Amino acid sequence: MPVPFLVLVIGMAVELGKIGIWRPAWELGPDLAGEAESLGYGTIWVGGSPPADLAIAEQLLDATDRISIATGIVNIWNSPARAVAESYHRITAKHPDRFLLGIGVGHREVTDSYARPYQALVDYLDELDASGVPSSGRVLAALGPKVLRLAGERAAGAHPYLTTPAHTKRAREVLGEGPLLAPEQKVVLDTDPERARATGRGTVEMYLRLNNYTRNLRRTGFTEDDLAVPGSDRLIDSLALHGSPEQVARGVEAHLQAGANHVAVQFLGDDVSTSLARLAEALR
Repeated sequence: MPVPFLVLVIGMAVELGKIGIWRPAWELGPDLAGEAESLGYGTIWVGGSPPADLAIAEQLLDATDRISIATGIVNIWNSPARAVAESYHRITAKHPDRFLLGIGVGHREVTDSYARPYQALVDYLDELDASGVPSSGRVLAALGPKVLRLAGERAAGAHPYLTTPAHTKRAREVLGEGPLLAPEQKVVLDTDPERARATGRGTVEMYLRLNNYTRNLRRTGFTEDDLAVPGSDRLIDSLALHGSPEQVARGVEAHLQAGANHVAVQFLGDDVSTSLARLAEALR
């Protein structure tokens, strides 16, 4: 069995490993989960705002023995806190120390009820507290300093999405040394730059229409020209790393060197199974 990518975050009951994978819920199933586990990945992040029943997380845990499952992320506007808490307790009773609840406020552009998001997130955390969900068992989707600080105070840490190692460095400075920092990073295992950029751009450009991401990317140093849809080559090269497995591995590890505890890798392209194995080998 391959040696897992190990990491320990003080105060967390769930061991994530250093490297995990991020996939939309509708692209996850028992076979892929078992493959990721056998290759030594530490965590599967369930993306795409899974519903409050968290059934997909339970299914993946049932199908595996060791790998952790995290949500990246449960949307607070769509999934009531009490229902999520009930699911959390059901899952953790069945699979102790293997489930991490990631929550976030989503996007104003696609949420009719979006209002006072920071306060709504605080209220949601209060409800999780009242329902017995420990702060050590949850993380927040966080990009800017205010929510990053909240992630360090009211959760185990932060799960930033669509970021770079430069953001990871700043996020670690805001969080301090203790809390978890687990950024997502898109990758394309393809050594043809134009083809790889086309693959990356096909996913990245939709996020350039969402203000919370573009605001954060401006803070990170990208210009209006970079952010103009469909995104400059410089932007795409940063947000969707491409190249050989060894080149991509170095880009993923740059997050760890910048202060991340864990990196959630999102593979872009058609052959996810092969990409999982090739990157796992390069990361050893």
